[in-house]
Amino acid sequence: MKMVQEFKQFAIRGNVVDMAVGVILGGAFGKIVSSLVTDVIMPPIGALLRGVDFTSLKIAIRGATVDAAGKEVPGVSLAYGSFINTLVSFIIVAACTFALVKAINSLKRKEEIKPTATVPSVTKDQQLLTEIRDLLKAKA
Repeated sequence: MKMVQEFKQFAIRGNVVDMAVGVILGGAFGKIVSSLVTDVIMPPIGALLRGVDFTSLKIAIRGATVDAAGKEVPGVSLAYGSFINTLVSFIIVAACTFALVKAINSLKRKEEIKPTATVPSVTKDQQLLTEIRDLLKAKA
């Protein structure tokens, strides 16, 4: 029973909920960026490079064959075009994440810089020292 209550406190704590929301939004953002790269960014780049479709770029290591039983054995290839798409997606996600973190950090710094509205109270010792200082200045 105690473990259930401890788990509730852990799960309800703000950091865990914030992290869960971040993971969900991150997954959705990843899909948007993948679509942006695949459907918007790479086609014009492919057109500039004489109609190259990056997703179809591969290096064949072994071609497809038919075994003795007449069953087709698929070929083996390195799909470096898909890797290029994934790399561009990663760079865009990293740049957006960097910009977001930088913006949040600058907002936090602005909050820290704001002066407090309350004036710190002066202790009796500080008040006495101030009076002594003023008397010494008057004598000099």
